[in-house]
Amino acid sequence: MIESRYLNKVVAILMVLALVLSAMLVLLAGLGATSKVMAYESKLFGEEVVILDIQVDEADWQSLLDDPSAKTYIPADLTINGETYEAVGMRTKGNSSLTQVEQMQDSNRYSLHFKFNKYQKGRTYYGLDSFCINNMLGDTTYMKDYLAYEIMDYIGVPSPLRNYAKVTVNGEDYGFFMVLERYEKSFLDRVYSTSGGQLYNVKIQMGHREDFMDQKMDQDQALPDLPPDLPEEWAGAEDFQPGQGDENRPSMPGQGNQPSRGQYEGFRPGGQGQMQERPGQNHSGDQMGMTASRGGGDLVYTDDKIESYSSIFDNAEFKKNSDQDKRRVITALKNLNEGTDLETYFDVDGILRYLAAHTVLVNLDSYSSSMAQNYYLYEKDGKISILPWDYGLSFGGFQSNSAQSVINFPISTPVSGVTMESRPLINQLLEVEEYQESYHEYLNEIVEGYFNSGQFEASIDQLNQKIGGYVKQDSSAFITYSQYEASLPVLKELGLLRAASIEGQLAGSIPSTTEGQSANPDALISGQGIDLTILGSFMNGGGQPVRSSQGEGRRP
Repeated sequence: MIESRYLNKVVAILMVLALVLSAMLVLLAGLGATSKVMAYESKLFGEEVVILDIQVDEADWQSLLDDPSAKTYIPADLTINGETYEAVGMRTKGNSSLTQVEQMQDSNRYSLHFKFNKYQKGRTYYGLDSFCINNMLGDTTYMKDYLAYEIMDYIGVPSPLRNYAKVTVNGEDYGFFMVLERYEKSFLDRVYSTSGGQLYNVKIQMGHREDFMDQKMDQDQALPDLPPDLPEEWAGAEDFQPGQGDENRPSMPGQGNQPSRGQYEGFRPGGQGQMQERPGQNHSGDQMGMTASRGGGDLVYTDDKIESYSSIFDNAEFKKNSDQDKRRVITALKNLNEGTDLETYFDVDGILRYLAAHTVLVNLDSYSSSMAQNYYLYEKDGKISILPWDYGLSFGGFQSNSAQSVINFPISTPVSGVTMESRPLINQLLEVEEYQESYHEYLNEIVEGYFNSGQFEASIDQLNQKIGGYVKQDSSAFITYSQYEASLPVLKELGLLRAASIEGQLAGSIPSTTEGQSANPDALISGQGIDLTILGSFMNGGGQPVRSSQGEGRRP
């Protein structure tokens, strides 16, 4: 009888353990279901460099080269690591980078976009809808985009898969490119286990971009001498030299190439290189003559009219994009600007992670500056997430006055040339104490776990081992191999100093606002000895192709 009683207890305990184990298995299975492993991950984005050959009709190829800005699709047969896909849609990719190559006399090294289902409905590459190859213009390191997405991944921000590819066109060498997964339904399926929702590629309006490009070319061709009475302590005054890729030269739109003394007064000590508004002055977030708010890229709510947000809605990724879809985004923007129901309309934690990584990277061709572009909105069921895009000009490659301004870019006011209020996605979230604390935690996690741990330097070394030989053989490169080699230690030093400044800003030993840094420049980490142009920069991405160790840049 006693044995029976103990036996019953043992059976009962075993049954409880079995139930607990079953519940754990169900939970683990459920977690696994939210993260898919797609076949194309290993096929195109594995450890090995991709070998990509493009076979295209010569007349079609010439039509693409004759009018690259049209971005017209042409059919091409792609052979990826020995496996051929016929009639894949191919077009040029890029905006300002495309224009730069178009203006070169001896290069047709365009970034390209490939779409597998353009001519054959439903076709994919092992589940992948589309991908692109980037020509590395403006990035001497060949690594900025790659490392930026690695940092995004590290802190938990969904990012595109990436790799590198040796590319030929009709058997002729075309160059060594970076390969990126595009934000498409396959990405949504991989990351979110759904193909539902809407994707918007936020880009500045082309008319405004053309104004910017024209003005930038004028500035580079006719940069005026600095006035003799310019005080030496004014940040970066001595650094304004022709061809240095600096978009913060003190000249304002509509005033010609000869600046007045008053134009220089916006610059403050401390090397920030950012236009600071003086009393009675209003730049409207528009140093370069562009008003991004016209298209809604700044995410400022203006009204309920869909046409007021053309920078968002004109770049919808999916054809099935109704007015109702767009109005959900407008409703979210209205609540963002009013600071109401933020977690109902936005993936707040995900955006804070994104803002932390984005702030670390100092990419000013982005939402953080007057450009107000180069990010994606993903909207599903009325809630919006932010996805990172286009980091080839990160680590200070755009509108950065000096290495010191990049190293000490303020974490509490992480904008340049615009006010915090004109960037509500940053301003509204960081005004909430709880959100600001999370943002600081994510910044600290990146600094400690990615930079101070040695992962940043290790990643650069590993990438160099993978791609260095290919860069050396890159006959159409915009830079020489020796320039590539020289850029890597500079990138390491800049990244580590950036992490040290963020650490100091979090601790309070370094001012974390633009105003505080201007008032106390001696507290900043010096960037002396670091030449940002060694890393590459906007409108100084190599100019005409140069002679590499293997020969001169040429058309394939």
